[in-house]
Amino acid sequence: MADWEFRPASAADVEAVAELRAVVMRPDLERLGRYDEQRVRQRLRDGFTPAHTWMIEVGGAIAGCVALRPAKDTYWLEHFYLDPELQGKGIGSAVLRTLLERCDREDAVVRLNVLQGSPARRLYERHGFTIEAEDQVDVFMVREPLSAWRSSGGSI
Repeated sequence: MADWEFRPASAADVEAVAELRAVVMRPDLERLGRYDEQRVRQRLRDGFTPAHTWMIEVGGAIAGCVALRPAKDTYWLEHFYLDPELQGKGIGSAVLRTLLERCDREDAVVRLNVLQGSPARRLYERHGFTIEAEDQVDVFMVREPLSAWRSSGGSI
């Protein structure tokens, strides 16, 4: 696995993240018949909050990003994009593990949504996320804090 690190996002990162989103999501959005060259970028611009976003860097270069947005009684894991050239090398798992450890220390529930048929769903399932709801486009997933799994006698 390549060495990676977080750095806080800034407003100046929005276009790089919008472009990364377009590249990463294109195959799934095309498969679902929902790819729109402008909309895929604009949705990121409209929802980009640097205060809750971290850039993922490998070798000092932007390799991805992830956001952990606080909401009532939960965190939303959003905008988790990793350069396709770096996917499958353990970086996404390491990033997710780091964020989930933080949430577990706070005893917080984490929610996310992933596109139907996305290979990212397997990553989330390996880290304890389960389906909360789904529709024809999205799968909404939830992960209880580790303390909830331990108290119920379960394991991840």
